[in-house]
Amino acid sequence: MPGVREVIPIQIVVNNCGASLDVITFRGVPEGMLRKFAPEIEIIAGDEAEWVKRDDGALLGEQFARRRGLNPGDKFDAVGVTVHVAGIIRSPFPQDNNVAYVKLPFLQQASRTGLGVVTQFNVRVHRSADLKSVAAAIDERFKSDQSPTDTRPEKAFFAETASQLIELIGFTRWLGLGAVIAVIALVANAILLMVRSRVKENAVLRTLGYPARAIMFLVVSEGGLLGLAGGILGAGLAWGFLRWQSFTMGSEGHTLAILPEISTALLASGAALVLGVIASIHPALIAIRQPIVKSLRS
Repeated sequence: MPGVREVIPIQIVVNNCGASLDVITFRGVPEGMLRKFAPEIEIIAGDEAEWVKRDDGALLGEQFARRRGLNPGDKFDAVGVTVHVAGIIRSPFPQDNNVAYVKLPFLQQASRTGLGVVTQFNVRVHRSADLKSVAAAIDERFKSDQSPTDTRPEKAFFAETASQLIELIGFTRWLGLGAVIAVIALVANAILLMVRSRVKENAVLRTLGYPARAIMFLVVSEGGLLGLAGGILGAGLAWGFLRWQSFTMGSEGHTLAILPEISTALLASGAALVLGVIASIHPALIAIRQPIVKSLRS
């Protein structure tokens, strides 16, 4: 077709087409076109020549291999497809680190979809201005086919297929809001119990001349330290677990990797500190409003 520079047929086989955790994704690419489809991948273990030589060879993304405990030379079976791990790859794109690349004819036969049948065509055009006209020409060509095509720019395609994942991410924000409210309530309750158990000590401090703001600062700082300690512990455990387990979410053959970052853990710890301070304000006000004589007699 006019305007088309290159076409790469791709077969995608997944263990679950809906939104789920730990999605196993096979991508079948034609022989000799892997580097054109994913030129940025780097072989970090094994040998690409082994993958070229074997029909059942697979190149696994490093996070995929780590999650399954696979190394070059191992056998791996999923979705009824048994492959030989020829190598482990690394890519700057997280999605490539969670898939298995195999040869297109092998995947077509192993998945019983039949030779000549693919999931999608990756079409590259000479000029970006030709995207709409080429897409319309492709859909016109296949509109009466057994499987009519729906051709869109790559970003629009990813955005639509990732809609379920975006809904899941939106739901986790409500979970996070619930966790924040629970943290404030728990820290406030703990500080309030501490204030009530130290009524006489606070009264002695005020008798010795400590101003109310000093008593308030002691209570608030203790709450802040309690929140900070909990935040560091919680964020650290979450960060370590996600680094060890390496979860992915997938929908329609596209994966979203859950990658923990130090900056996120630090931000969570800082937020926990702020929450601890906020939760301590009410108990601190109670501590400084207690009458000194009544507190000494308690």
